[in-house]
Amino acid sequence: MTPLAPDLSAFLQNHLPNERGASPHTIASYAHAFTLLLRFTADRLKRQPSDLMIEDLDVGLVRAFLQHVEEGRDNTARSRNARLSAIKAFFRFVEHRQPACLEQAMMIRALPVKRTDTRLIDYLTREEIRALLAAPDIRTRGGLRDRAMLHLAYAAGLRASELLAMRMEDFPDRSLSSVRVLGKGRRERILPLWKETQAALRAWLAVRPDGHGPELFLSRDGKRMSRDGFAYRLSLHVAKAGKTVPSIAGKSVTPHVLRHSCAMHTLQATGDVRKVALWLGHASIQTTEMYLRADPTEKLALLDAHHPPLIRAGRFREPSDKLMAALAAATNPWHQ
Repeated sequence: MTPLAPDLSAFLQNHLPNERGASPHTIASYAHAFTLLLRFTADRLKRQPSDLMIEDLDVGLVRAFLQHVEEGRDNTARSRNARLSAIKAFFRFVEHRQPACLEQAMMIRALPVKRTDTRLIDYLTREEIRALLAAPDIRTRGGLRDRAMLHLAYAAGLRASELLAMRMEDFPDRSLSSVRVLGKGRRERILPLWKETQAALRAWLAVRPDGHGPELFLSRDGKRMSRDGFAYRLSLHVAKAGKTVPSIAGKSVTPHVLRHSCAMHTLQATGDVRKVALWLGHASIQTTEMYLRADPTEKLALLDAHHPPLIRAGRFREPSDKLMAALAAATNPWHQ
C-alpha cells in the first residue's frame, strides 16, 4: 500500500508550480478538488484523510465521488468534469513515481468526461458597459480604484486572475499606453490601452497608498484585491448601473462577462475572429469561435444573401412496405 499524503503534497507544492508552471488559481482549484475528494473518501472508509492510501482511490470510489459532486452537492456537469480533470492530472503524476499504481492510474485516466451543453456566452452591450464604467463614485479612493479595475478588465479583455495579479512593472517604461499580460498557460501578450483607460489608471495611481504590496489594485486594508472582493465590488456597480440602464439589472454579470464583452465588441468592430484570439491570448482559435455563435451579425448577413427556395407543396405518402413503415414509425415516435 502507498501512502497518499507524500505524493499529493509533492504534486500540489512542487510539480504543479515548478514543473508544470501552473497558475496559483489552477493550483487552488486542484487543491479544492482534492479537499472534497479526501473528505468524501475519509467519510466513506471511516479513516482520517492523512491515513488514506493511493490504492483507496480506485475507479469505483472516484465514480462514486463524481456522482456525489453532481447529486449530493448539486454541482453542474462542468464542475464534475473540473474535479475529474484534477484527479486525472494527479494520477498522471503518480504513474511515473509509483509503478505499483500504474494500472490503477491508467484506469482512472480512462474515465470519460461528461458531455455538457454548449451555451451562448453572456456579454454586455456598449450602452450597458458605458453605464457600468460610469457607476463608481470617483470622489472616493475606492471609487477611483474600482473605475480603473473595470476599465482595464474590459479594455484588455482580462481574466480576473490576470487583472488582480497586475503590477506596476507590467506597464513598460512606466508608461500607461500599453500593458504586458501574463495569461493562461504562461503565455505573454502586450496590449495597447485606450486614453480613457490610461486616464482612469492615472487617477487611481495618484491616490494609491504607498508602502504596500507590488500589486496594482489593493483592498481597503492595503492587501492584494481578492477575486471575491472584485466580484463584490462589481455587483455593487452593476446594481447602480441598472438604475440608468435597466437591461443590465437582469443579467448575471461576473468578472468574466467583462472579458466576453470586450471580445464581442472587438469582433463586431473588426469582423475578424483571429484578432479577437490575439487580443484575448487564446492558444487556439477554436476557443474564440464561441463568440461567433453568440454574434447574430453574420447570421443576418446570410439571411440577406440567400432567399428562401421556392418549394412547391407536395403530398406525403405513407410507406406501403411493412418494414419501411416500422422504420418510419421508429424515426418519428412523437407522431404515434
